[in-house]
Amino acid sequence: MVILDLMRTISGLAQGGVGEVALRTEEDLLLAQRWCARSGNTIVRTDVDETGSGILVVRRGHLPDPRDELGPDRMPGARLWMYTNFHCNLHCDYCCVSSSPQAPRRELGADRIKRLVHEAADWGVHEIYLTGGEPFLLPDIAEIITSCVDVLPTTVLTNGMVFRGRRLAALESLPRDGLALQISLDSATPGLHDSHRGAGSWARAVEGITLARKLGFTVRIAATIASPGPGEITALHEFCDSLDIPREHQVIRPIAKQGAAVKGLVLTQESLVPEITVTADGVYWHPVAATDEQALVTRQLEPLAPALDTVRQRFAEQWAIAATAAALFPCA
Repeated sequence: MVILDLMRTISGLAQGGVGEVALRTEEDLLLAQRWCARSGNTIVRTDVDETGSGILVVRRGHLPDPRDELGPDRMPGARLWMYTNFHCNLHCDYCCVSSSPQAPRRELGADRIKRLVHEAADWGVHEIYLTGGEPFLLPDIAEIITSCVDVLPTTVLTNGMVFRGRRLAALESLPRDGLALQISLDSATPGLHDSHRGAGSWARAVEGITLARKLGFTVRIAATIASPGPGEITALHEFCDSLDIPREHQVIRPIAKQGAAVKGLVLTQESLVPEITVTADGVYWHPVAATDEQALVTRQLEPLAPALDTVRQRFAEQWAIAATAAALFPCA
């Protein structure tokens, strides 16, 4: 019966149109899934109770491929973020996870990170991002970074201010191939940067960028700016150019209303393409929301594959709903 209902519904739809079919049992759902897969049509949403009774929303034809819009390197699961720790030498007033010298450390640990990276690579992750807190505060950060680079290309986010003593030695010991350092710098002059991150932090960040470049590392610069003034972005780009940072390695992002930030962009799971993120507390939808309970996927860190599968499935459903919203609610 459900196959006949599907055929009648789909035949009455234009290409890309959406309709509903009633389900009565779990067997109906299985039959519908098989039929849609064979016939080239798409299940947009399933809304059923524990008996399998409910509604199936179907689309005639395939959904637009999100890879065409996002690019394959931005698809969920292409990149895995890991918060190595949460404590930091700075107390930035817009930190999305409220890192500071007083923040609980909440470290993932070198052994766990190594296991997670190997599992992620086996699952299909292409790139690792290590963030914090300030990762270079960890005494075993060189071991952590090297274990990641041995498996996948790795980017480490840092404020670039702690490269002295044993931390400088750790930096110097790191591989150059397969590793990038993303250093925070919010403005072309100290004023704006220091107003958020603390007096003298701009000069030390520039010193860190210069040192990392001299040591042969690939360096990216990431700026967090709420409302740039006239010419501010241009000045920052030109300053980064003077540091020999290629334009494709200059990232400018807004402030998100998360963590310590009292204002900024309000972000929700529905408004964010997921960047799967692991912390000592759980797996989250996105690194900018890595302390937000609404973005929590699961508390279980290992095995990691079920969480990766869950996020990919949720995003597929989210994309399907967004792609069919106009068809579900026509205005004329």
